[in-house]
Amino acid sequence: MNAPMPPSKPATLHDVARVAGVSLITASRALGNPGVVSASTIERVRLAVEATGYIPNLLAGGLKSRRSRMVAGIVPALAVAQFLPSVQTLTDVLAAEGYQLLLGQTGYDAAREEAVLNTMLSRRPDGIVFTGLVHGAAVRARLRRTGVPVVETWDMTADPVDMLVGFSQAQVGQAVGAFFRARGWQRVGIATGGDPRALQRKDGFEAAFGRRVPTAQVPAPSSLERGRSALAELLECEPALQAVACSSDQLAQGVLVEAQARGLHVPRQLAVCGFGNADFAAHLVPALTTVLIDGPAIGRQAARLVLARCRGEPVEQRIVDVGFRIVERVSTA
Repeated sequence: MNAPMPPSKPATLHDVARVAGVSLITASRALGNPGVVSASTIERVRLAVEATGYIPNLLAGGLKSRRSRMVAGIVPALAVAQFLPSVQTLTDVLAAEGYQLLLGQTGYDAAREEAVLNTMLSRRPDGIVFTGLVHGAAVRARLRRTGVPVVETWDMTADPVDMLVGFSQAQVGQAVGAFFRARGWQRVGIATGGDPRALQRKDGFEAAFGRRVPTAQVPAPSSLERGRSALAELLECEPALQAVACSSDQLAQGVLVEAQARGLHVPRQLAVCGFGNADFAAHLVPALTTVLIDGPAIGRQAARLVLARCRGEPVEQRIVDVGFRIVERVSTA
């Protein structure tokens, strides 16, 4: 039997500097603070890292600078299409400043949310970006005590844990309800997920109508299959249904499929509105009317707030409302 190969000695930053033909401090800056060196130097150091197989010791660097160069991103579920543009932009803006995003999923479960937050905090992140509002008074108090910059997103409150980039869910529901009323639809229904944000939109919709409306509630996260079952449930309750407001574009897609399977013409016999303006919404047949949220703007602003706090800069506007708008397409024509 062949003897095992002895482990090779790990490459060091000195090796990277030697191969790149730069000083040790320049190599360190190119990896840890690329904004202060030239693009050509960054490229030389990058090639040297590839050639040597160097892996930076972020823990050691963090002990010296008290920075982990890591931001925790917490989402309910990556399967929800409407959150992806925010996550992608957040990742890109942080990466440009030498930070990496570490993602965790809560699965729309409050107990799991606390467990994910505890795990993330044990990694000593430089910031936390949370999709939605942090639930639980004890968890919110603990986050405030840590002093870690926290940005809650995709929602609105006058009392965030720290900072907030989002919009009013209730106002979205009210706007969609007013949109339906303006078209004269009275026999309407709601297909909604069971998460708090979706239920706030449902309440806002009903407030605009001034009454309760038939509702099919499905577990979050939404899916095409659950959209189909939601429409089936609504039609049982109201066979002459004229229009459906959906809490996500995924649910709306399922509603469209179920309507077509039943021979219902959209929009002549049934109008459908989604939420989130997912990348597929404009390409469905018929194209889906939906509520547009500027997801990239949420991710970009959240990253800027975290980075400003990491640099010790004051944040004058802790609450940023990005707003929303209804994008009218064929499904409600």
